[in-house]
Amino acid sequence: MNADAPYGARADRYDAMPYRRCGRNGLKLPPLSLGLWQNFGGVDSADNSRAILLRAFDLGVTHFDLANNYGPPYGSAEVTFGRVLQRDLAPYRDELVISTKAGYDMWPGPYGDWGSRKYLMASLDQSLKRMGLEYVDIFYSHRPDPNTPIAETMGALEQAVRSGKSLYVGISNYDAAQTRDALNVLRTLNLPCLLHQMKYSMFERTPEHGLFETLDANGVGGIAFSPLAQGMLTNRYLKDIPADSRAGKPGRSLAPADLTAAHRAQISALAEIAAARGQSLAQLALAWTLRQPCMTSALIGASRIEQLEDNLGALRNLAFEAAELAKIDGILSSDSGR
Repeated sequence: MNADAPYGARADRYDAMPYRRCGRNGLKLPPLSLGLWQNFGGVDSADNSRAILLRAFDLGVTHFDLANNYGPPYGSAEVTFGRVLQRDLAPYRDELVISTKAGYDMWPGPYGDWGSRKYLMASLDQSLKRMGLEYVDIFYSHRPDPNTPIAETMGALEQAVRSGKSLYVGISNYDAAQTRDALNVLRTLNLPCLLHQMKYSMFERTPEHGLFETLDANGVGGIAFSPLAQGMLTNRYLKDIPADSRAGKPGRSLAPADLTAAHRAQISALAEIAAARGQSLAQLALAWTLRQPCMTSALIGASRIEQLEDNLGALRNLAFEAAELAKIDGILSSDSGR
């Protein structure tokens, strides 16, 4: 797109996108949402970030997921998103679901980390200022705090809603037991938990051991981050590590050492299943993640429009035969993957 051209959203943006309810709550999200964890910071091309965000919305992606420390540097992804929002997406604010989080290291001193009411509310105010918003749609506790009472952390989420700074609340990175504790507190506050955001992929299946059952039982929607295992579950690493890839650049979240011989063998075998389904490996991995009954959405990242479009292509085939799932389980549990 022309970086100087005024933006107008496509009239057909909702025609092909299905939407899923967040557990037993009223809000619906697209099965694939755009995460701004990487590629949207101050070190990245502003024009490219804008192009990806607008293309996503044109394709029916209404949910944009951020956190206070996304960048780099910290906070810069929210600044980037805020600029695109004010320049292009402001007329469509009521069609957008914008989320942010607080819970990880953000600023120096004792009040810039973890889960105290002081930190969470200060962080939310800062996030709103960076994005130029009066409210976010979803505010998450980004991780449990072992040294702060869960009642205080959940009470801060309730305060965010009561003060009009967030419409819904969620939790992220809570295990099954921590999730049950958080939900019990939120229940006493008469505040439903909209979403639980967890790390889930073919290479990270921990949520299958109790967490999904807890979400189903309590009517909480699931939303997965890193469903492509930081890019390992894509066609990029079938042969080698490209210099311009995430694993090929220093300081990124995927290191060459993560691509073990065992993972390479699994990736190759999974790619064969994907090809038989008429999918890329990324499309297979995303569809597999979304097969869980409680899963509302999965977060995709993109450094190029082509990646975004390829990932969204997963939605053309989300169904699995029992034999396919059994074969995938066999690959993921094989000796080569241990």
